[in-house]
Amino acid sequence: MNYESIKLNIEDKIATLTINRPDSLNALNAQVFSDLDQAFDLLAADQSVRCIIVTGSGEKSFVAGADIKEFSSYNAEEAKALSKRGHIIFSKIENLNKPVIAAINGFALGGGLELAMACHIRYASDNAKLGLPEVTLGLIPGYGGTQRLPKLVGKGMANEMIFSAKMISAEKAKSVGLVNDIFSQQELLEKAKELAAQIAKNSPQGIAKAIEAVNASETEHGMSKEIDCFGDLFAKDDFKEGVSAFLEKRKPSFN
Repeated sequence: MNYESIKLNIEDKIATLTINRPDSLNALNAQVFSDLDQAFDLLAADQSVRCIIVTGSGEKSFVAGADIKEFSSYNAEEAKALSKRGHIIFSKIENLNKPVIAAINGFALGGGLELAMACHIRYASDNAKLGLPEVTLGLIPGYGGTQRLPKLVGKGMANEMIFSAKMISAEKAKSVGLVNDIFSQQELLEKAKELAAQIAKNSPQGIAKAIEAVNASETEHGMSKEIDCFGDLFAKDDFKEGVSAFLEKRKPSFN
């Protein structure tokens, strides 16, 4: 498919999705949301894709927030619809049946950080700056930021970031658990691809169930979800192949 605001490349079971609005530092607008929605539907259904990397074009910005011009005249009901659309798309990413890695190559602010937090794993370049500046506009994070950030960094740090609107460095983000690792700008995408390639070798059925179980960990049903997911996998082809390969002392081949 052709997209107006993103580039999508699929190679060796890895999809690289690049948000491509460099003139606006890859800011999120209605077109980006539409393209993301369609692209992730396609990637979820494409059995040749085992892992997805999301990044931004250029070396300055992953996503520098929402396109404020687009919603500056919205009324309350229009704003709620905008927030709901962001929630739906970012939840789709969070609950996708295959891992999504954010390669944060610069600014990840506002909606950009919320997009990164919806991904399962976050790598950052050493020049990355992360923050939620919405209160400087008289707003709050509206695409899940107030819910996902406390789970990642704790309530106190989340409150500090949201209330102060300050940006933090990649080093600080790693120290509080917001990003998994840091690399140079030149290494970032390659390191994300290395991780994606390692993930792609493993059972897609197992990983899909792992995502489901981990995402249930914050609910009261997390333990029972894990039990169900564990049991369900015993009826899957990947389990049979994985056990056979182990017993036969060979590498598994998951199709």
